[in-house]
Amino acid sequence: MKVGFIGLGTMGLPMANHLLKNGFELTVYNRTKEKMNFLTEQGAMVANSPKEVTLKSDIVFTMLTADAAVEEVILGENGIIYGAHPGLIVVDSSTISPVTSKKLAVELSKHDIDMLDAPVSGSEPQANEGILTFMVGGKKENFEKCMPLFLAMGKNAYHVGENGKGSYTKLANNTMTAINLLSLTEGITMAAKAGIDPEIFVKIVNGGGARSGQAEMKAPKMINRDFTPQFMTQLIHKDLGLASDVAKELEISTPILSLVKEIFQIAKAKGYGSEDMSSVIKCYEEWASIKVEKVNEEI
Repeated sequence: MKVGFIGLGTMGLPMANHLLKNGFELTVYNRTKEKMNFLTEQGAMVANSPKEVTLKSDIVFTMLTADAAVEEVILGENGIIYGAHPGLIVVDSSTISPVTSKKLAVELSKHDIDMLDAPVSGSEPQANEGILTFMVGGKKENFEKCMPLFLAMGKNAYHVGENGKGSYTKLANNTMTAINLLSLTEGITMAAKAGIDPEIFVKIVNGGGARSGQAEMKAPKMINRDFTPQFMTQLIHKDLGLASDVAKELEISTPILSLVKEIFQIAKAKGYGSEDMSSVIKCYEEWASIKVEKVNEEI
């Protein structure tokens, strides 16, 4: 099976590398060409455009940051659509609007290209370890055909319905991720303000009903002041905007989503957009006039 991969950023690079490690013939393209060097050293072939990737591949993955970038790669000049050939499947793992996912699937179908929207649950650590979870919208038979590729990059893959359903699922998931992160942030700020060692607090949280993936992954980054991005603040804010659009489309009330989106907007405005989303703790620290850090207490 010949595989193409377009978009070698924080998530795309390790995902593509796992495909190579699992023996798939891989052709890659990235706008910043230096990001392709590592994969070429591992045996990947390089293309000069998305069209060229497509001409050399049976299945093409895209992993990009926003709707406009995905549309450009698929429909733009020298895009995927111009490399169309019988049997091609395009798998978009970006987090984008379900409206865009469905639109692109329709446009590709006019050229006899099938598409899956297959965003992932997990961030950089899970991508590096190859333990992502894929949520996939599109034809069931294409999902099954791509399953070996999903399991090369992740631990689980679930078919959730027709085109667009993968994107709906991802935005619902990211809504919960953001809410859980702020619940951790408020709790750990309260504990720190009371003089409790945040490391001990997090151990208690992880042993009870308040435990969450965000407490497990992001509390150490907060306590150690490590805001190098695994998932940038500006990206979670973008996703919450897309989730808000979905809420309007579905005519559902999401008051917590609205508040959480505004808090991440504040974090962006304070200059934390390119830092990890856990940097939102710095807003809470400012409001509480404290710093979340270890307590060195001698007894």
